[in-house]
Amino acid sequence: MKRGRQAHTLQIHQQMLSNAKVMVKRRQPTTLFDGQLKSIVILARECYGDAIMLTPLIATLRQTYPEISISIVAFTQIIFDFFSADTNINAVYHAKRNLKRYLFEFFPKKFDVLFNPKNHPSTHFHIQSLIIRAKYKIGHRNTSHEALYNHLIDLGPGAHESTRNLALMGVINNSTQQPSRPYIPQMPVSPEIASFLEALPSESCTGINISAGTPGGHRTFEQWSELVRSFPEERFVIFSAPGDITEKRGLEKPHGNVLPSPSTQNLYEVWQIIKKLKLLVTPDTSLVHIAACSDTPLVALYRHNPADSKEFSPLSTLQEVIVSPTPSVIDIENEVVTAALGRMLASLPVNNVSPTRPLATS
Repeated sequence: MKRGRQAHTLQIHQQMLSNAKVMVKRRQPTTLFDGQLKSIVILARECYGDAIMLTPLIATLRQTYPEISISIVAFTQIIFDFFSADTNINAVYHAKRNLKRYLFEFFPKKFDVLFNPKNHPSTHFHIQSLIIRAKYKIGHRNTSHEALYNHLIDLGPGAHESTRNLALMGVINNSTQQPSRPYIPQMPVSPEIASFLEALPSESCTGINISAGTPGGHRTFEQWSELVRSFPEERFVIFSAPGDITEKRGLEKPHGNVLPSPSTQNLYEVWQIIKKLKLLVTPDTSLVHIAACSDTPLVALYRHNPADSKEFSPLSTLQEVIVSPTPSVIDIENEVVTAALGRMLASLPVNNVSPTRPLATS
């Protein structure tokens, strides 16, 4: 039995290599997709912000093709877990873990369409685009992509990530889709977070996120403390990643206008709190895009990286973006952040309710 399984695995590996060679030779650019769309596989980018910006496309696909089978190939565990919670998705596969399931359940499948949302070269995405069997493959125009895909989406520099993703709809059914509200799939909520949410009055607090997933994204403890002290009448809730929990607790204890909050365990818990805030202040992290899911007003702090501040700019209706003069948000002057928060608080509608603000899609 073991030898038979090993032989089968070897056969699959050989078939993968064979597929790659054939596709390199045969994959030629064609016109727009012309056929019945029953299945699609999407290669998901590696970070939370990328995943959230992919949800408008997923919701649009599900609404346009109610019976479609949507599969996701993930390259990190956090993205695998994120889409595993999404009821719009039929199946999620990890390209680097649980290879037995990948080889024996996923690889034999053949899809109508494959979509690679990355607009720059990536070895892992390149390999998956080669070996996954799909009748029609779609990517973005970039170096080395020409031989891989039937159609290359050609958007100019600076196009928003959600717009780049939704451009797929123009290829498969020749329609133009406006960016819609992203969403967070429903995930478990701990008893501690549930109790905190129940006690938290809607639109009574301003959130501050002290964490960042990229170099140069953190401000100092003293900078955040000064911001809190500058608004003694405002109530704040502090968000942090697990690695910054000590700093979070350090901000909560000495400041009487900071409301202590439990640690969150997933993005859905984070979103449930953000939905109840009047405003959020955050560096350029996934919380920028989580806020967009409920159209929560936002002050966003970006490093000096023009691509990030354009391609991953906030989608909240009420927003103020501050771009650092350097690759670190620590170099944004305290007075600039304080002034921005003051303007945003003053501009909020009465009770922070606007009839034009759309609801999040879930």
